[in-house]
Amino acid sequence: MTSTNDTPEAQLASCRERIDDIDRRLVALLNERTAVVERIGQVKKDAQLPVYEPKREDAVYANVAANNHGPLPNDALQRVFERIMDEMRKVQRERMVIK
Repeated sequence: MTSTNDTPEAQLASCRERIDDIDRRLVALLNERTAVVERIGQVKKDAQLPVYEPKREDAVYANVAANNHGPLPNDALQRVFERIMDEMRKVQRERMVIK
């Protein structure tokens, strides 16, 4: 006899709870990353350096690919990080505006 915990609905609910928890942790990590990016933006502003640094972005992609053990393929991971870095550049540009 199958228990109610083994129903597809129960399995989905359990998986979705895990996803919700992971999403909360991702939000916290993204906000932590953003705080560091804000500091980098201030340093760049003070030193009159550009926001966009293609070599640094390449290094980020290489770092995440080297530490990716799947199942997400590297090309998908790169697309995710491209979007993250787009948003981080936006944060830096907004913070670097002289007021």
